[in-house]
Amino acid sequence: MGSILWFAIGIAIVTAILGSLFFSFLSPNSVSSEITLETKCETIAKEGFKIHTMYPDSQPDQLPLDDMNRLMYLDDLWINECISHLSAKSIFNIIQKVEHDFYAEQ
Repeated sequence: MGSILWFAIGIAIVTAILGSLFFSFLSPNSVSSEITLETKCETIAKEGFKIHTMYPDSQPDQLPLDDMNRLMYLDDLWINECISHLSAKSIFNIIQKVEHDFYAEQ
């Protein structure tokens, strides 16, 4: 009777471990999705920063129409995709990296 009990406990433990591994492979990896989002947000920030540096003292309504529309689109993406989904620390890191990379290239 005792050996059957130990056998059942062993099967339960193995089943729990295998089930856990199975569900971990099925669930999306939140770390990689956050890194992907940070990369996307960095690209958005780079494009927006380039436009801002081309017209440093201008308001959006003073820009050429194409640049104004592009900047408004990028600002909308930045707010909806980046600010609403990333932590403040990630946002500040992206901003600092974009500024550093821009001025290091010059």
